Amino acid sequence: MTELISAGPLLEVRRLRVTFPVPGKGIGRERAVAVAGADVTVGPEETVAIVGESGSGKSTIARSVVGLQRPDAGELIFDGRPLLRRRRAADRRAIQMVFQDPASSLNPRMRVAELINEAWQTHPAVAPEGDRRAAIAAALGAVGLSADLVARYPGQLSGGQCQRVSIARALALQPRLLVCDEAVSALDVSVQTQVLRLLADLRAQRELAMIFISHDLAVVRQIADRVLVMKSGEIVETGMTEDLFNAPQHPYTQALLDAALDLKDVS
Repeated sequence: MTELISAGPLLEVRRLRVTFPVPGKGIGRERAVAVAGADVTVGPEETVAIVGESGSGKSTIARSVVGLQRPDAGELIFDGRPLLRRRRAADRRAIQMVFQDPASSLNPRMRVAELINEAWQTHPAVAPEGDRRAAIAAALGAVGLSADLVARYPGQLSGGQCQRVSIARALALQPRLLVCDEAVSALDVSVQTQVLRLLADLRAQRELAMIFISHDLAVVRQIADRVLVMKSGEIVETGMTEDLFNAPQHPYTQALLDAALDLKDVS
């Protein structure tokens, strides 16, 4: 992690509120609160982790930021401008997401080359000029993959290779903010480490900001500058990573850390 330079936030999430219908209650009736008035800021080149147990609302915030979830209330400000309900093409390109399961985000009927090229077809403003095959090979090389994989389908790749293709496709659009939703949780521990190192290197090389959603505190400690802790739709604590790990202030944060230590002792 690098020392951060003071600057205005790249992303501001203000009083975000998201609800979902309660199953069996009928349309327009009772709704469950997934996120209850959350405030999040992400500075340029900063990595902010959002942690919490399943159902805490962390992934709902991520989906709201990238435009996959429509909030009930609140504001999202990116680079000083509001993110509209109908996103500008430039904003869609500038905020990219890497999902937990690349199998769900990579079309199994498309070859690797087609997956990368599709991103440029969708956003021609950042499509490379000249030899497209060379550009695809360079995009794969940037995430540590061989150009020999261009003709393969996702089903012919390992989980780690699929996730690197997902990252390559996102980076092909030259984003400023990368939202990683449990992006390494489905990978083996050794592959997790490789992908985390890759993300850290790419952040430095490309001056990326990141939101990193995870339930794994050991992973968060490796990559995040700052951590937000969520419980039942609310952010209960936030702090610089080492400060929060060494001196948690909220009982829930302490409980998460204790549980992580217990799992480590068992393993």
